[in-house]
Amino acid sequence: MPQQKTTKPLVMAHRGGAGLWPENTMLAFERARDLGVDVIEMDVHSTTDGVLVVMHDATVDRTTNGTGRISDLTLAEVKSLDTGYRWSTDGMKTFPYRGQGLSMPTLDEVFTHLPKMRFNIEPKQERPSLAKPLCRMIREKNMVDKVMIGSFSQAVLDEFRRECPEVATSAGPADIAELLRTFKTGGGRGAKPRMQAIQVPERLGGTQVLTKGLIDAAHSENLQVHAWTVNETADMRRLIESGVDGIMTDYPDRLLTVLGR
Repeated sequence: MPQQKTTKPLVMAHRGGAGLWPENTMLAFERARDLGVDVIEMDVHSTTDGVLVVMHDATVDRTTNGTGRISDLTLAEVKSLDTGYRWSTDGMKTFPYRGQGLSMPTLDEVFTHLPKMRFNIEPKQERPSLAKPLCRMIREKNMVDKVMIGSFSQAVLDEFRRECPEVATSAGPADIAELLRTFKTGGGRGAKPRMQAIQVPERLGGTQVLTKGLIDAAHSENLQVHAWTVNETADMRRLIESGVDGIMTDYPDRLLTVLGR
């Protein structure tokens, strides 16, 4: 993902815009694209027969009419599930996308259908590792410059970087700690290949994570700062003022309105 110098932050649709449509579905991704978002954020797992599919949870229970771990199900089994089944905006009174034919997309299908879109991908599954199959798919579909990989697991990130050094990644927990430490002491970071962004929540467990110091430290190393997951317009405006480079949101329509786009 090439570095972008923008005066306005990137609009990043979290799971395709989970507040607007059933998350991590092709419908959500198409509508996010049509809205004009800059980046679609999504999550990947592998089926038991080795196919990369797009889903946040390790199990299908929360979002579909099925049960079980994705890693224990075949592609045919996950494809038979209704990924719009449980989506509701009124406290589970109505389910507007139930029975509308939504199914779990494969990563191949997403890349094939949206070849010009930029993606932020989180490999959710640690074992078996997704590094090799994810790297292979990104290369095969010519998405090397359109993808950034992020993870809460430093081990997952480091393994992916070894496998696929040409693909951009965001900072892991140890990377962020190292960045802050070297910034405070006036040193430079040991540059990780293709590490281009820090992606953090504004607060975590009552602690302010996204501080001016972190933003300054990141920018001093030419790293972008992406905030997640920001759904209230007042928070969006405040973060824009703070100088973040991207905002992940379940409501990309709100952020686009704030930005006048």
